[in-house]
Amino acid sequence: MIMKCVAYKHGVSQGDVTIEDISEAVKQPDTFVWLGLREPDTELLLKIQEEFSLHELSIEDACTAHQRPKIEEYGDSIFIVLHTASLTEDSVDFGETHIFVGTHFVVTVRHGSLLDHHKIRTKCEAIPHQLAKGPGFVLYAIMDFIVDNYVPVIDGLQARFELLELAIFENRPSRKTMEDLYELKRELLLLKGAIMPVIDICNELMRFHSGIIPKDVRVYFRDVADHIKRIDQAIDSTREMLISAMHVHLTFETVRQNEVVKRLAGWGAILAIPTMVFSWYGMNFKHMPELDWEYSYPLVVGGVIVGSALLFLRLRRARWL
Repeated sequence: MIMKCVAYKHGVSQGDVTIEDISEAVKQPDTFVWLGLREPDTELLLKIQEEFSLHELSIEDACTAHQRPKIEEYGDSIFIVLHTASLTEDSVDFGETHIFVGTHFVVTVRHGSLLDHHKIRTKCEAIPHQLAKGPGFVLYAIMDFIVDNYVPVIDGLQARFELLELAIFENRPSRKTMEDLYELKRELLLLKGAIMPVIDICNELMRFHSGIIPKDVRVYFRDVADHIKRIDQAIDSTREMLISAMHVHLTFETVRQNEVVKRLAGWGAILAIPTMVFSWYGMNFKHMPELDWEYSYPLVVGGVIVGSALLFLRLRRARWL
């Protein structure tokens, strides 16, 4: 559950820190602790609460996943919830990252997230002059990493849409194609719901919480907000194309049904000729002059065949058959 817990002084790693020594480490000047957790149990979170003096309501939220993206202030610390997304072969896997940020600490709690934060820590440690800016810069690095991973997700969803669009135009409309279109639309809505609150979070971090977010770090959150806006535009354009593809799919299905109805109507018209003639001569009248003529039968049958053939050719020329 404990992925990594390291103390940093002036942007340089001071080595790993145990849970019991966290409260002493954060008292050191120009030092902050960066702790990463993955699906911790309640007992561990209570220890973390004691060491960092976190608010009980934020710990309660961190114990339970399925939180909405948000930012909340608790005294000298802030609590942020972000949704993560990663693309698998058939769907998008969503997770959550809960972040506690104070003047001397950063704590991340991951729930169901497949995104490993090891790359973030390695990248930050490679630029100690930036890491020396404190927990505010670490918060930016985490948010930037999560937002950057939205890009391959939307690219993958757009690639799936292109395949579905190709299936609509090259193959016959099918129930499976429509189901895939609706599933894609659902994932786009979930992704949009995950990213849109991040803009409000960035705006708040740029304007408030000066004790945690230094002035020279705030500009980085504006960059994160710009990335989110571009991703949002890509989602909106994909959704519009998706809705159009659904309409085209339904139109093709309607056209196919109309073709079937036309064929049935054409064959019904052809069958109406012998039905009408045979029902006419099927009447039980005693005196019908045609019945006594020796050529009546072949003439009637021939007339039925010729009439049906002429109607068939006419309907075939009109593309009803």
